[in-house]
Amino acid sequence: MTVSHTSSSSTSASDEIDLGKLFGILIDARWMILSITALFAVLGVAFAMLSTPIYKADALLQVEKKSSGMPALGDMGEMFSGESSSNTEIEIIKSRMVLGETVDKFNLTTVVSPQYIPVVGKGIARLTGEEMSAAVSRFTMPNYLVGESLTLTVLNENATEYELTDQNGKVLLKGTVGELNSENGIEINVQALHANVGDELTIAKRSRLDAIQWLQLNLGVSERGKQSGVLQLSMEGENKALIEALLNDIATNYFLQNVERNAAEAEKSLVFLDKSLPDIQIKLTEAEDRLNAFRQANESVDLSLEAKATLDVMVKLEEQLNQLTFKESEISQRYTTEHPVYTALLDKRQILLGERERLSKQTQKLPKTQREILRLTRDVEVNQQIYVQLLNKVQELRIVKASTVGNVRILDKAASYTHPVKPKKPLIAVLATLLGGMLGVAIALLKAAFHRGVENPDEIEAIGLPVYASLPLSDLQIQIEKKTKKARNLSAKEALLAEANPADLSIEALRSLRTSLHFAMMEAKNNILMISGPSPGIGKSFVSSNLAAVIAKTGQKVLLVDADMRKGYMQKHFGLKWENGLSDMLSGQAGREDVLKSSGVENLDVITRGKIPPNPAELLMHKRFNEFAEWASQNYDLVIIDTPPVLAVTDPAIIGTHAGTTLMVGRFGKNPVKEIEVANERFAKAGIEVKGFILNAVERKASNAYGGNYGYYNYSYK
Repeated sequence: MTVSHTSSSSTSASDEIDLGKLFGILIDARWMILSITALFAVLGVAFAMLSTPIYKADALLQVEKKSSGMPALGDMGEMFSGESSSNTEIEIIKSRMVLGETVDKFNLTTVVSPQYIPVVGKGIARLTGEEMSAAVSRFTMPNYLVGESLTLTVLNENATEYELTDQNGKVLLKGTVGELNSENGIEINVQALHANVGDELTIAKRSRLDAIQWLQLNLGVSERGKQSGVLQLSMEGENKALIEALLNDIATNYFLQNVERNAAEAEKSLVFLDKSLPDIQIKLTEAEDRLNAFRQANESVDLSLEAKATLDVMVKLEEQLNQLTFKESEISQRYTTEHPVYTALLDKRQILLGERERLSKQTQKLPKTQREILRLTRDVEVNQQIYVQLLNKVQELRIVKASTVGNVRILDKAASYTHPVKPKKPLIAVLATLLGGMLGVAIALLKAAFHRGVENPDEIEAIGLPVYASLPLSDLQIQIEKKTKKARNLSAKEALLAEANPADLSIEALRSLRTSLHFAMMEAKNNILMISGPSPGIGKSFVSSNLAAVIAKTGQKVLLVDADMRKGYMQKHFGLKWENGLSDMLSGQAGREDVLKSSGVENLDVITRGKIPPNPAELLMHKRFNEFAEWASQNYDLVIIDTPPVLAVTDPAIIGTHAGTTLMVGRFGKNPVKEIEVANERFAKAGIEVKGFILNAVERKASNAYGGNYGYYNYSYK
């Protein structure tokens, strides 16, 4: 139970988010975050300035409701009545029928685009006033060139002559602005050209359908309000004049088609009636002739009162039947035979036909002469009624056609906004700045998440290594290293921090280490101190040289040995040369006295690395090194051996067997805890106990301060 409780406690502790540390990480990375934010802000402003301004134009149309048809025309007016919803009208406006005429009028199948430097060229040309443009009213090309882009190049300073070349650079045509030029199957008329000599524009041909689709994509149509019938047409583009002209033309085309559509039905009916009138007139004339001939043959027989009454009823019946026939032709355009209106009309016709049949049987009782005169008179009057009705319909239809104005009117012609709607420059600048800030914060947090370098001594002590000292990062040491790279053979006064500035915080920390080391070496088998580390570039040589100088100032006789025979550079801290060093002594090419060099610091001798040998590990395993270690231990109060990194080579494991005390150095923020742990295990396998750890180049970070780490105090004399 106890183990479970401890595990859960550690898990919950590890899952906690240290907001103070996160805030400290952001403070540490403030300059990077500010730099990225400033860069993005500059890029955002540049993008906003270089982006081509997009203008917007709009126009207003009103679609009026038609619920009562044409006034004073009765049923004829109802035939042409109707109401279209706004959605229907919007689809009509965006149809190929309406937009196709605009495409043809403005030659939108021809696409001309200037060639600028990618990304920034167009913006620079706009800002400098050197924009290129060309107005092409006619452009056709042979089938083998369809789909290819041709290059139009300006040939003279006045931009009045040009040439067209294909993608292979072959000249296809040379022409003059304002004229129709033909050559190699190409016809082109460039009405205006604004460019300099040598400027190039790309000209291509697209299909009519593609041009209509482009127009549909860029045209916006919406209804203002709910069921208001007011439609707003809008379009965005770079050229104010062009988008205004396109919108006006679209509005006009829609208006005209609406008028034509409303007059089309009347026109069709009028054509039909005009064709029918001559036939009815002929039938009427024939009926009158037959009646006159019968009267003459029978010496003007008059109808009796009974026959005349029957005739009037029959004529009215025929008139009603004719009206039903006209009405049926009208409603058949709107309804099917199953519709109640259509069914009622058919039922009424059957009733009238039955009544007519009854009257016909009744007339059979009349005398033969009376019956015949009744029949001929009825034919004349019925045909006369039909003829008069047709004449009336023709006149009504002509009135309808002449008075048709459509149910659409243009309220506002197209007009462009003064200021561009895109890009929104302030918004772009703000968003770019915010994006830069967020990106900087994200990078800082990601670096902190993936950066596993140890920054807290507690992390090292958690793996069982006591931290003997934490050495602050010295700004002066950074300057010394820069001087060392530029100027060689600097003296110890200049190249060694302990000599250049004995009051530096790093040197104060080394003095603290000196005290701790005194007690740590009391039980050691000898006075040899080995300083190593897990990886290169962590400051082992800095620690070794300055620690040696600090100890030597107490009056102890110290020997500093550079045992990194591969890449050692201990000599730079004392202004010495690497010749006649440890490798030369171990290989038998020099004696002990020959390799000892004065450091320039009292009580401190130095042995440099010497010539780089092909077999450093074998030299260290030679008995000469053992003899040297014993001699040095007897002749010096303290021997400090600086070794290469243990994870890179095996040299420290060999040297460590001769040293009584071993310390490991790690660099703040560079060596992960796991790497330090592996290095400690490597020493343990060789039978070497690492006494303690030195955390070098500790930086004062806000993340550490907020995380609870301790800092350093400057308590030196002024």
